[in-house]
Amino acid sequence: MSMESAGLELYDIQLLREKFLKIQQEIRKVFYGQEKVVEELLICLLCQGHALIEGVPGLGKTLLVSTLSKTLGLTFKRIQFTPDLMPSDITGTEVIEEDLETRQRRFRFIEGPIFANLILADEINRTPPKTQSALLEAMQERSVTYAGKTLNLKLPFFVLATQNPIESEGTYPLPEAQLDRFMFKILIGYPKEQVEEEIVLRTTSEDRKEVEQVIGAEDILKLQQVVRKVPVARHVARYAVALARCTRPHEGEAPEFVRRLVTWGAGPRACQAMVLAGKARAILEERWSVSTDDIKAVVKAVLRHRLIPSFTAEAENISVESIINQIVNHVTLPTY
Repeated sequence: MSMESAGLELYDIQLLREKFLKIQQEIRKVFYGQEKVVEELLICLLCQGHALIEGVPGLGKTLLVSTLSKTLGLTFKRIQFTPDLMPSDITGTEVIEEDLETRQRRFRFIEGPIFANLILADEINRTPPKTQSALLEAMQERSVTYAGKTLNLKLPFFVLATQNPIESEGTYPLPEAQLDRFMFKILIGYPKEQVEEEIVLRTTSEDRKEVEQVIGAEDILKLQQVVRKVPVARHVARYAVALARCTRPHEGEAPEFVRRLVTWGAGPRACQAMVLAGKARAILEERWSVSTDDIKAVVKAVLRHRLIPSFTAEAENISVESIINQIVNHVTLPTY
């Protein structure tokens, strides 16, 4: 399939690549290192998905997201999830107003922080399921229902939820069905020694660099449509499906190690996520079609929160990352 038949122009690809490099350059002014994380966040945004970020405190997750919002020209809100947070604290609430002239009273809806383009849901597993559901419903429907009225959220709408991997007391782990609504699970680890040294020098000096806006909300909506136009060969889609099906221990084609190490595997939404992410990655590298290498590059971010390891895997200290590596090595590349 050619670019013309797919409705895709070379100008679109070059423009997206140019903007991507500029965004990375602007983010590096205040957030040094973690280029892989930045790439995965942008891929997720271009695919109209949401991301779950896991990392220990102090790695700059909030700084990264707020800086990203500035470069994209998006409104940004941070919600700190706590055990006493209520759904109305996220979606908004109604208040009674009195007209000073007529003395008549009426209800007025005050929008909550969910009515922003980019939402940082900090420590989402610290709040009860009732409040988690309010956010996850908005993520899926891109709208909020209050008092029988449906209110559409601002587009583009992108949620980044964080979790702290070293604390589990007093938390409310997200159910698997809700985890599946996140397109990516992105891991932020400690920086390398040279990178950490550079971070210290930059953040303790008086030099404060300002981040410039690269694109706006309307541009992002257009680029999201460009990604959808990228063609995918059937053998590439077949490879994504094979990877997802290999994670399911109850399927006939599941290998022995999956039956032993996995309790539950990924559903069809994982296949969709791999193909969409592959499209975005291909176009960010100025290619107009998706390859199996693109699928391999995003498979961990797509699958790591969709696999439930078995008791055997936990007892033998076998990580989900290790299981995914075995699955990738097991699945053969399809022929054209």
